[in-house]
This record gives sequence, structure tokens and C-alpha cells, in this order.
Amino acid sequence: MPVFDLATTELRALNQALHALDKSGVPEDFEITNPRGAHAVAVGIDAPVNVTINGSVGYYCAGMNEQATVTVNGNAGPGVAENMMSGKVVIKGDASQYAGATAHGGLLVIEGNASSRCGISMKGVDIVVKGNIGHMSAFMAQSGNLVVLGDAGDALGDSLYEARLFVRGTVKSLGADCEKKEMRTEHIDLLTKLLADAGIADVKPEEFTRYGSARTLYNFNVDNFDAY
Repeated sequence: MPVFDLATTELRALNQALHALDKSGVPEDFEITNPRGAHAVAVGIDAPVNVTINGSVGYYCAGMNEQATVTVNGNAGPGVAENMMSGKVVIKGDASQYAGATAHGGLLVIEGNASSRCGISMKGVDIVVKGNIGHMSAFMAQSGNLVVLGDAGDALGDSLYEARLFVRGTVKSLGADCEKKEMRTEHIDLLTKLLADAGIADVKPEEFTRYGSARTLYNFNVDNFDAY
């Protein structure tokens, strides 16, 4: 298994090695040690590789990820898994603001808490947070699923489109055009799968409340001016 020690190896060399992987090849395992909060660790991967990062990372870890499984045994700075297309990113600790921003696909699992704007402008990604999330999460979320086992901060789902939000705990306040929705059978089935994919077996989907768009801001209306 290739091991990159960022205390002695340049970050550029690591990312170049990951970018050079054969997309159709046999999955490989990479280990990264001593990240020491470095930014842009393991970004732009497009191969079925497993990357384990032992330590905390800075901005944009695993950004633009495609196919790879990236596990961070620590905390992650802002923008983890930003614009992810596929694959899986697991943060064993906490994540800073705008985790999973603009991500189009794949699964992001945060085992701790996520800060503000988690899932901002998400475009198809599945995000599962075992702890709490901060304010303005899922702002302008277009599609995908955000699952929160803890509590949500102010203005959840502000100006969202068709993303589905599932919160097990309390929501401090809902954002513009976000409302509580009925939890139907298809949502129970979906949530069951998402929890299983995130490795969560001791939580029942029936314990969650679903939130979504009230669809009153899709088209401009002067009567709703204050809400835009």
C-alpha cells in the first residue's frame, strides 16, 4: 500500500500520483500521514481508489471526487467534498462550513458535527451527518438528500428547490420557502437505505421529520419580494 507522509512529501506529488491512477484499474489503497491541516488534500481523484488520511485536513479535502472512497481520521476544514461527483467521503470527526457544497453525487458521511451552510447548493449528493448542523444549511439546495441525526440551526433549507431534508432532532428555524413535509413510505425506504449506506444501524427512519420546498419562490412574484 503506497504511503505518503506529508511531513516529508509535497502535497503536489501526492495529488499527481492520485490523478495518474488508471480509471479502469483494480482499486488500490493509499494512506496519507501527517496532513497537519493541509488544504486541497486528495482533490480531483477520478479512479476507484481507497484513500485513508490519518489526521485533520484544511480546506477542500476530496473536492471534485469521482469514484474514490476517501476517509479522514480527523476533522475537515471548509468545503470538504465540494463539487463531488461520485464515490464516498467519510469524516470521522467534525466538518467546518459548507461541507458538500455544490456536490452532484456520491455520499458524504460526517460522523461528528457540521458547521454552517452544510449542503449549500447541493445538486444530487447524499449527505449524512451523525451530529448537528449549523445555520443556513441546504441553502438553495437543488437535489439530493441531507440526513441529520442531531439538530439543525437557523434558516434550514432557505430557498431550496427539490432536495429532501431529514432531521431527527430539533430545527431552530426554517428558511424562506422551506416547510415540514409528510413522511411517506417511499421516504422511509429512502432513509433506510441512506442510513445503511452510512453504516448506521441503531436509528429508525420513523424518528425523522422531512422538510422540503413549499414551491412558492420558483417564479418571481412581487408579493414575495421580502422573501427573496
